[in-house]
Formats: sequence, C-alpha cells, structure tokens
Amino acid sequence: MARIKGGMNAKKKHNRVLKLAKGYRGARSKQYRIAKQSVMRALASSYAGRKEKKRQFRRLWIARINAAARINGLSYSKFMYGLKLAGVEMNRKMLSEMAVNDAEGFATLAELAKSKIA
Repeated sequence: MARIKGGMNAKKKHNRVLKLAKGYRGARSKQYRIAKQSVMRALASSYAGRKEKKRQFRRLWIARINAAARINGLSYSKFMYGLKLAGVEMNRKMLSEMAVNDAEGFATLAELAKSKIA
C-alpha cells in the first residue's frame, strides 16, 4: 500500500495561520512558526479583551451616573442605595443613558432617592 504524505494538510494548516496573521509586522506575518506564536497570543488576548470591555463599559456608566448624581446633590453610592430602597430596578447602562440624554428624568430619580434615604 502506498504511503500518503501530509504535505497538503500541512500547507492548509500553515495557510490558515498565516491568513490570521495577515497585517502583522515582519516575520510575524511571513514565517509560519513565528506567526503561529503571534496568532495564539492574539487569540488569547482577544478573549481577555472581550471580558475587559464589559468591565470598562461598567466603569464608564458608573462615572456618568456619579457625575449626574453629584449635580443633583448625591454621591453615587447614596443615589444607588436610595433607588434600591425606592424599588427602582434600572440597570447602570440605562441610568447612564438617562444621565446623558434626559437630565430632567434623572433629576426626578435623584429626588426620589433623596426622599427614600432621608
């Protein structure tokens, strides 16, 4: 029985990795061994980056809510505590959207939170 060599499969695998490394600088996009290392690292970093993006957005939302709450005479923590006591279940994304685009509505929520704390 004839021996089957793996050249085609190896070439296909190499091309798959080199395609992912397209745009990398120097040998990282040309040489398979170096490109493979770069691609593995990039894929690991992109996974971590997708998790980090969620944290960064939450930090942004909290900063916006805090700034708007302080304009209305409350700190972020007191504002959130007042909303919890009032039974308002809005997430931080929606609250930050209100803080930016609907100042009157946010002021109403701030007054509600103040009344529940005091």
